[in-house]
Amino acid sequence: MTPRIFLSNIGANSSHRYFSPLFPDGTFELLPIPDTPQDAGPHSVKLADVPLKNPANGRATDWIPERLHGVAAHHDPEFDTLTYGDNCERGARAVALKKAVPGDLILFLARLQPHDGTATQGEAAFFLIGMLEIESILPSVYDRPSGEQLARFGANAHVRKGLNDPANWDGFWVFAGTPRSSRFERAVPFDRALCDAVMRTAAGKPWHWDGPRSELQVIGSYTRTCRVILSPEQPDYESRVAGLYARIEMYNSGLMRQTLRQKRGTKCRANQKY
Repeated sequence: MTPRIFLSNIGANSSHRYFSPLFPDGTFELLPIPDTPQDAGPHSVKLADVPLKNPANGRATDWIPERLHGVAAHHDPEFDTLTYGDNCERGARAVALKKAVPGDLILFLARLQPHDGTATQGEAAFFLIGMLEIESILPSVYDRPSGEQLARFGANAHVRKGLNDPANWDGFWVFAGTPRSSRFERAVPFDRALCDAVMRTAAGKPWHWDGPRSELQVIGSYTRTCRVILSPEQPDYESRVAGLYARIEMYNSGLMRQTLRQKRGTKCRANQKY
């Protein structure tokens, strides 16, 4: 199966009072946004309890203001059981994901702030931080999922909210990933050079960089909503995918080669939904 590739912008951003740090060796920590509502319920992950990838970087409480420690975290995607959810029925931000099927990829984009372990260094920028290869889908969740569904999707932030309060069974979708899904070891710069090579507007044109906006602002404006960035029917699909995978490989050697090799030997269970 030739996959479509979706891009989803996640994690703390400029509207929050904290940031996801990027370290000099390219490793990073991904800090989620506060959930809505912020009150933590019995099934919530609190911001203070969000696990960090590298114990040497301390705990989430070292990076997040104390007043937010007890707030529920929107810890999504989560890379332990490999799930990602979004409000595909209600929000324009995520409606494109309703077209996703097993075998498609969701790439995750995050705003990271360079940090040397003591202080910030330079300007924040966007980076690719992980991917989820869709294995199965839990669509349009308006009622408590079955026991089998909870066993697979129950760690997701949207499901946790529903378990806290049935009013939150509000039509969200959750995507479960194959074992080839991963949080990248090193962040991949999502800069103008990569965008010019890979990204296109809805009209199939290169992105526009003219005007007073910074590179960060332009990228932020184009990635505000989740979207298909690569699809087999698009012009130059193969070369653009190759350029994207080569950039990921530059920072995470062998990752995309292994994914492609395994996909060729795997029959996709297309349209599998719970």
